[in-house]
Amino acid sequence: MSRLDINTPSQAQSVVDQLYRGMERRIAASPPGLCPIDMALNFLNLCHAQTCGKCAPCRIGLGQLSNMLRGVLDGEADVRAIHRIEVTAQAIVDTADCAIGINAAQLVLMGLLGFRDDYEEHILRHRCLGSLKNPVPCVALCPAGVDIPGYIALINAGRYGDAVKLIRKDNPFPTACAYICEHPCEARCRRNMVDDPLNIRGLKRYAVDQAGEVPQPACAPSTGKTVAVVGGGPGGLSAAYYLTLMGHRVTVFEKQKHLGGMLRYGIPSYRFPREKLDEEIASILSLGVEVHTEVDVGTNPSLDELRRKFDCLYLSVGAHTDKKTGIPGEDSLGVVSAVELLRRIGDGELPDFTGMNVVVIGGGNVAMDVTRSALRLGAAKVSCVYRRRQADMTAQQEEIEGAIAEGAEVLTLEAPLRIEADETGRAVALWVRPQIIGEMDRLGRPRPNDADVDARRIPADVVIVAIGQGIETHGFEQSGVKIQRGGTVLAASSTQLPDVEGVFAGGDCVTGPATVIRAIAAGKVAAANIDEYLGFNHEIVTDVQIPTPDLSDLRPRGRINTGERDAGERVHDFQCIECGFTDQEAREESSRCLRCDHFGYGIFKGGRVEKW
Repeated sequence: MSRLDINTPSQAQSVVDQLYRGMERRIAASPPGLCPIDMALNFLNLCHAQTCGKCAPCRIGLGQLSNMLRGVLDGEADVRAIHRIEVTAQAIVDTADCAIGINAAQLVLMGLLGFRDDYEEHILRHRCLGSLKNPVPCVALCPAGVDIPGYIALINAGRYGDAVKLIRKDNPFPTACAYICEHPCEARCRRNMVDDPLNIRGLKRYAVDQAGEVPQPACAPSTGKTVAVVGGGPGGLSAAYYLTLMGHRVTVFEKQKHLGGMLRYGIPSYRFPREKLDEEIASILSLGVEVHTEVDVGTNPSLDELRRKFDCLYLSVGAHTDKKTGIPGEDSLGVVSAVELLRRIGDGELPDFTGMNVVVIGGGNVAMDVTRSALRLGAAKVSCVYRRRQADMTAQQEEIEGAIAEGAEVLTLEAPLRIEADETGRAVALWVRPQIIGEMDRLGRPRPNDADVDARRIPADVVIVAIGQGIETHGFEQSGVKIQRGGTVLAASSTQLPDVEGVFAGGDCVTGPATVIRAIAAGKVAAANIDEYLGFNHEIVTDVQIPTPDLSDLRPRGRINTGERDAGERVHDFQCIECGFTDQEAREESSRCLRCDHFGYGIFKGGRVEKW
């Protein structure tokens, strides 16, 4: 028997592990910018190789399905192939014996549903829409379409003021997004193909911190038109910003004491310092935007009154009402909504939780915000209760990890059952029912079901409900605004309301609670549509020149993440927890950009959108 080399198996496994990691990086960087049919074909072939081959649907059907997709990619198929692919995939789903084969075919069906026009484009014109529509992944995934490669290149060149100017062309809140944006732009960064995605938000934070005060551009000549914006949050102020730049006279009506919407009343200052928010809002108002706060539009004045007074209306009401759990005892003393608590904190009215047991119900970013705020308000113990797994929580992972590091307890697979109150009616405990994970729901998440164990009691002096927010639309229907099921405003894709002349809507009041950058994007779109409705076609442009690419260093390098203040220190105050980049870190991170705007399909499409 020959002697075995003890290093061979481990070396082989190491190579295999590296190959898998490389594949995972490429999968992570796939759409947009990659052909969805080619991606489906590769996943299908991978699944086909993993099936046991005992049943004909997997052994033969997946192979036939693969050949059909290959025919579409090679330009050898006709339009009837789409129907054959659909029928074959459905037959495999209905008859295959194993989950691998079934899910492989379901993936093809899902691709047909989402990219049928791409199949037709391949067959009829022999070209792929995936790369042509989304040439630069980070820009395609930014709801506001910010020129990300452009401002990263400016940061690398040390031109921080120009970077802020370039961002403002599409997003008037560069500072807010630098601190709190959930950075969807990073999700499909092509740098994933090499090592890790760029820290885009961290670089934006560095730019706004270094740039200082950057003057706003000059407004176009006055048009004589007037626009009322209902809601002074990021969406309403974004619309007001661009409409003012276009030369229209804009008046913002806000129900709360201060402008900012959920930037002020939904995001604690330890994430986004209030002085930064005030500076950014002041910069926007410096263009000449008129503001009226503590005005309840819909009651006094009514929408009809505003329609008579202004040439156009934009409704950008945020999600400022709370949702109830519906469990017994929810009306007890000591039960508060997350929206109410964050609103009080936003107005500087800090409650005192010293020595109390606080229980938070929910698993989103708002739940994490109130969990971490409760710790800063002196609570002895804070527990966040969620009925699914931690992996299923909708909060950003860094927010969950931050809460745990600061001393919060995250109790997963616990469904709220009832709130126990004492003889005075004050909450003393939350009862929960342990859960077990079952089948997938319609959104593809594992559905929790009651476990066969007894309910358990969690002591609580304060119970904070953070399970979602609603939209305040009272007084709107009387003016002809159609309210959909769920309380949102019915608006066309152009943001204009049907059957209500001159009224537009966007942001949370149309989509339901969403992110800051999506509200900003809605305000940008509404401004363009309102401008056209008023009979104009103004263009928002910038004269900033982008540096040419420098790709002298192509070696794989690790992503540089921003740091945070020590958990034991930051938990005692509401000061900003995140530390920005150093000069060296910003240079290193910005130099990792592959400049997809200049290479590949990016340059075919002109490199960037210079005006809108």
